[in-house]
Amino acid sequence: MRLLAVWLINAAALLALPWLLPSIHVAGFATALGVAVVLGLINTLIRPLLLLLTLPVTLLTLGLFIFVINGMMFLLAAWLLDGFVVDGFIAGVIGSTLYSVISWLLTRLLLSSPRS
Repeated sequence: MRLLAVWLINAAALLALPWLLPSIHVAGFATALGVAVVLGLINTLIRPLLLLLTLPVTLLTLGLFIFVINGMMFLLAAWLLDGFVVDGFIAGVIGSTLYSVISWLLTRLLLSSPRS
């Protein structure tokens, strides 16, 4: 049940991006659900390999190169799916950062268990 809730939260975060960043376009909720699945698969399968291959550059830039990798993963998802458009690399980097922050915040607010 938690996986379904996180999936819906990530889709909602994707729907919020066009209001915050006009260079990102999401066609609708069904597209956002598909993009959330594709981003999850990309981040599970491809991102760890890229992080390993670019480890020297990441260390040299004190971890800032991870923003570049995240932006590339965002652009890859836009390239794979119709209805999800990212207008450029900088928009991809900023969009992936905003998406991460929004989805983390919503997950924290909606799914965190109350502390006793």
